[in-house]
Amino acid sequence: MNTLIGAGANPNVAAAVVIGIEPKWTDWVANGVAETGKPVASFSIERYGDLRTVEMAARKALDYTQYATEQQREPIELGELWVSAKCGESDTTLGLASNPTVGRVFDRMIAAGATAIFGETSEVTGAEDIIADACVSETVRADFMKTFQDYQDFIFDTGADLLGSQPTQGNIRGGLTTIEEKALGNVEKMGRNKVASVLKPAEVPAGPGLHFMDSSSAAAEMVTLCMAGGSVFHFFTTGQGNIVGNPVIPTMKISANPLTVSTMPEHFDVDITGLLTLEMTLDEAADKTMEMMARCVNGRLTASEALRHDEFVLTKLYRSA
Repeated sequence: MNTLIGAGANPNVAAAVVIGIEPKWTDWVANGVAETGKPVASFSIERYGDLRTVEMAARKALDYTQYATEQQREPIELGELWVSAKCGESDTTLGLASNPTVGRVFDRMIAAGATAIFGETSEVTGAEDIIADACVSETVRADFMKTFQDYQDFIFDTGADLLGSQPTQGNIRGGLTTIEEKALGNVEKMGRNKVASVLKPAEVPAGPGLHFMDSSSAAAEMVTLCMAGGSVFHFFTTGQGNIVGNPVIPTMKISANPLTVSTMPEHFDVDITGLLTLEMTLDEAADKTMEMMARCVNGRLTASEALRHDEFVLTKLYRSA
């Protein structure tokens, strides 16, 4: 329910039409979205049926579409942005180049007052101490370690062994040999920032800074949760190549793997292979990434948007690794 409310409440959404089976649940989502002040309409199928509901909702969607087209762009400061980051199809280039680049971008944005989200609870295994040491207080540290340990306990309670499935076959193909190697690359996205809070899935941060969200490592699910938490722009780093996007927030793909960039060029917005050939510094890679971010914030479609990768994944009734 929080993910559905968060999707409608996200600043990238101008208005929302909510359709559900019964009035109580439908109104619950609609009322949550309406707290933002944006136009919201709800329709329940009971006592109307599909056809009448679709007609009523479509007419309202027409009104809202016309309303949305009259909204005007307004200047914002860098520190007003809420962003998020995830890596997918990891390889050695993520820890060496792509994730440190996002970390440097986060350093700059958070210094300017921005809000940033990262996570992937199971995939920080082996580097959890780095995140714990970066927490702003003992309370936040305790929250993080409990969140991390609860996820580990859940995995073991199912009879599975995370170390038997991580790294994945794709990660191994990319040169990663242990979950610790993967995790050490993952946490590079933090930059030099302190962790301000630990969020539940789809939870909205209470203030600026860097926040850890308890979340799946499944790409589309994690991006969906960040979107529901208020992120309006997502940095997606990949080594082997990942095609996941999102219908609400632009998902900008970044890679430093020359083979992947050359064989899947239509999927990438930022090519930072120059970092590994020593033709580019980390600051120059961050400059390039932020320049493309600015272009996308100003209206340019990311590659995933242009290719219509609109994945939206609600968290299941059980946890996923």
